[in-house]
Amino acid sequence: MVSRARRLFAAVSTAIAALALVPAGQAVAANIVNNPGFETGTLSGWSCTNATVTSSQVRSGTNALAATPSGQDYAKCSQQIAVQPNTAYKLSAWVNGSYTYLGVSGNGLADRNTWSPSTGWAQLSLEFTTPASTTSVTIYLHGWYGQPTYYADDVSLDGPGGTPTIPVAPTGLNASAANSTSVNLTWSGPSNATSYRVYRNNQLVASPTGTSHTDTGLSANTTYSYQVSAVNSVGESPRTTAVSVTTPPTGGGPDPGPLPKHVLTGYWQNFYNGARALRLADVPTTYDIIAVSFADAVPGRAGGVTFTLDSGLSSQLGGYTDAQFRQDIKTVQARGQKVIISVGGEKGTVVVGDGTAANNFANDIKSLISSYGFNGVDIDLENGIHPGPMATALRSIHAGGGTIITMAPQTIDMQSTQGGYFQLALNIKDILTIVNMQYYNSGTMLGCDQQVHGQGTVNFLTALACIQLQGGLRPDQVGLGLPASPSGAGGGYQSPSNVNNALNCLARGTNCGTFKPSTTWPGIRGAMTWSINWDASNGYQFANTVAPHLDTLP
Repeated sequence: MVSRARRLFAAVSTAIAALALVPAGQAVAANIVNNPGFETGTLSGWSCTNATVTSSQVRSGTNALAATPSGQDYAKCSQQIAVQPNTAYKLSAWVNGSYTYLGVSGNGLADRNTWSPSTGWAQLSLEFTTPASTTSVTIYLHGWYGQPTYYADDVSLDGPGGTPTIPVAPTGLNASAANSTSVNLTWSGPSNATSYRVYRNNQLVASPTGTSHTDTGLSANTTYSYQVSAVNSVGESPRTTAVSVTTPPTGGGPDPGPLPKHVLTGYWQNFYNGARALRLADVPTTYDIIAVSFADAVPGRAGGVTFTLDSGLSSQLGGYTDAQFRQDIKTVQARGQKVIISVGGEKGTVVVGDGTAANNFANDIKSLISSYGFNGVDIDLENGIHPGPMATALRSIHAGGGTIITMAPQTIDMQSTQGGYFQLALNIKDILTIVNMQYYNSGTMLGCDQQVHGQGTVNFLTALACIQLQGGLRPDQVGLGLPASPSGAGGGYQSPSNVNNALNCLARGTNCGTFKPSTTWPGIRGAMTWSINWDASNGYQFANTVAPHLDTLP
């Protein structure tokens, strides 16, 4: 029989040998998620909606997360975690439920996520490296609209934890009167803040978790002073420098200027992809707003953008030059059309995630407006949006001469006022021209009637537009974005006559599908199409059908 001493010696020797196999300087991964398996029996460490802890559906241990999407709430659970800059991490979780998402975001870190398409326990994972400015990230789980309860267990974020510190003061505080009784506030916050405190005239009035707040119940024609601080588990930052704003005697939205009451917007392609190549001056006058797509990201400059006329397009047009393009802008403007520069698109990489990026973005767009004569800017970012910094940038652009501000979010971005795009739209409601949501490349979505609608139908257009109209946007700020032809999108094409029917339904309550809104919005702003070039390839059927119809609306 081997003696107890010899057994202990052998065990220690084996352990030492195992340690020797770990290369020097290699960090050992550690799970830094708080309450990763919900074994506390509570949601401690997590911030959740429509969620609880269950013991009946677990992957390991005795408990797991159970969360049920309801209405426009997709049952999100999130946790902010201190991390180290310039460090690699791996996020993973076991999930059980169709359309269950796992993701991560952070100040300076673009939102990343992955999802499970079916039921049954499956492990989701993704890897990321924190930027130099990131000291905390937010990990999250959520389900999908119209889907049943999902379950999650054994959440893990492998990598070294950061040291929590008191956040620095927010930057870029901007205050603007939304109307005579409310003020919109936006700011950029530090990455390690979990919430903020808003002070009006040195009195705490709100504690939002996001980088924006609308202060209501104010008096008309009155001056107010605001400050904001950042808060986390360690403490509260110093307050920002106070900013003052005076509410107007009466309410009212932005002056729509020379734009018609109802407008048609189209995207002009600054590239060639098989759609008919066009000089800018070739765009027919049926288009009221021409969005030049797209500005280019400047490598190595956060939020930086520039514009260069595409050489492939120039070649298709027999040598279209930058000077000719600039002259064409003046030509179409003389005809009463507006020209804006669009940022983003399917392949866009611009990220405006903090105060520095917001300042770079605003300055570069204002420089393009000054150089080319653009009338404003269109935001078509499809890789996530940070409403606080972007709102700051857009206000600077508007003050610098970019008076037309439009957006083209995807359908998922405008399902709830909790979404970044919706928050941005509401934050800049006083200067926003129009939101032309993309009612295509979407699949099914939940409408304001709490029913799931499929793309390609009048119901899809009216029930989703209804969310924006009921969520706080004015009718003159809502437009319907559709592909000009089947070639213009991967899915969701509708005939121009369907678009007219949807506009009639929203404006007059006529020509509706099976869904008919409980009210009408005669001021509905109009329609948008991707793209003018695909419309040209299709004999301008979209513009020739929709534009005349817009003139008949109330």
